Amino acid sequence: MTDKIPDKKYSAKPTPGTDPSKAPARAKEPAVREGQRIAKLLARAGVASRREIERMIEAGRISLNGDLVEHPSLLLKNLTGITVDGKPVAEPSPAKLFRFHKPNGVITAERDASGKRTIYDVLPPMERVMPIGRLDMNTEGLLLMTTDGEFKREMELPKNGIERTYRARTFGEVSQNQLEELYKGITIEGMHYGPITANLERRTGRNQWIEMTLTEGKNREVRRVLEHFGLEVSRLIRISYGPFALGDLAKGEIEAVRRHDLVKFRKSLK
Repeated sequence: MTDKIPDKKYSAKPTPGTDPSKAPARAKEPAVREGQRIAKLLARAGVASRREIERMIEAGRISLNGDLVEHPSLLLKNLTGITVDGKPVAEPSPAKLFRFHKPNGVITAERDASGKRTIYDVLPPMERVMPIGRLDMNTEGLLLMTTDGEFKREMELPKNGIERTYRARTFGEVSQNQLEELYKGITIEGMHYGPITANLERRTGRNQWIEMTLTEGKNREVRRVLEHFGLEVSRLIRISYGPFALGDLAKGEIEAVRRHDLVKFRKSLK
């Protein structure tokens, strides 16, 4: 058995012929940046999404102690002194989440230039909330709403792979075997869609209901995939987003998610 060699601390020896006192000085370590980007803080405070806040900064609508904020990368420890359109912004409160039953025929937007009705025309008077993701004008069902822009972003990130489930009433011919092929993913007109779980429900003649679960949520994904099979979609309803379900919520109604359930879900994302 070999003897254990005790640990030693070694210090570098100067190269012969050099004067250690004249060695080049080491560059100082860069200072650690403190605080968070203003766009992130304002999103958490429920002012708007990060992208919208960036546009607001460009438009000169956000100031710090009376001076216009010029860039969304500005680092702040808090929102003291920040105003939007001249009004002070309160520090962010804990995120809130709501289940909203979006009716058919309204768009997921704050306003529409052409005058179409938006979800905010349907929602009752309440604190400012933002939609998580979107539903097409002619798609109804569960639309999650939140007061926290950062939570909205977390929910929408593809890497988190949060499942969305839809029920579609369709007209045409399709088999369960065809629908099961979607689990491998499918490319339609150059656009690739990831794995989709699809099940054929009750059928009456050439009319049937199909349940589909996916994680990407690309623009008009469900409709495009079903139309690829030659099906006509007459009704599309989102029935769940992550662990949150539409349940028996009536059209146009909104209901708060329990804080305990929200906290538990956010921990599962980390």
